[in-house]
Amino acid sequence: MIEFKQVSKHFPPGISALSDISFSIGRGELVFLAGPSGAGKSTILKMIAAIERPTSGQVLVNEQDITRLNSAALPYFRRNIGLILQDHALLLDRTILDNVMLPMLISGASGNEALIRASTALDKMNLSDKLEAYPLALSGGEQQRAAIARAIVNRPQLILADEPTAYLDRDNATQVMNALQAFQAAGVTCIISSHDEQFLVNATRVIYLNQGKQATGWQTAV
Repeated sequence: MIEFKQVSKHFPPGISALSDISFSIGRGELVFLAGPSGAGKSTILKMIAAIERPTSGQVLVNEQDITRLNSAALPYFRRNIGLILQDHALLLDRTILDNVMLPMLISGASGNEALIRASTALDKMNLSDKLEAYPLALSGGEQQRAAIARAIVNRPQLILADEPTAYLDRDNATQVMNALQAFQAAGVTCIISSHDEQFLVNATRVIYLNQGKQATGWQTAV
């Protein structure tokens, strides 16, 4: 489903975020990108979502070279991706239900369909009692679960999660990971960046990174 071919990414002034990265990920896998902060995990996720583009190399999703997508094609490409960022990016002036409905409304769904699907997604995240709450009234763990509900409301083929358990206590972190595993069990491809070794045992595969390069195992940043 996803293939990186000798991908490198450089930011000015001469900062190398990724260097000659190559791997492939099959449909339905649960893959962890593991490594310390600054290893390049977030950059890889942003490339898969076509938020960042490589300096060199190719990124293919469903055999399509997404480095060649123009701006008009990007919204259609991203409809099949559920993106979970460290910054939940919830709209503070809208209720949790409104936040989760938004991707459906943008994609052209009716208000009633968006309401039903958003309510179902929030129920899966055990947030049925928070539908009318605003983001700042929720705990960090609840906000993260709301962000996951928003990411899966469109039933994406692919979920990209950037450190979804960062800053969460162990109970909330486990709940978030259990939810992602459930989506993978239903056939959704999940790619998760993490610096928490505890969760790597759940992976189909682990891609280790260190200082922008592929590594053979967990390494500490130098």
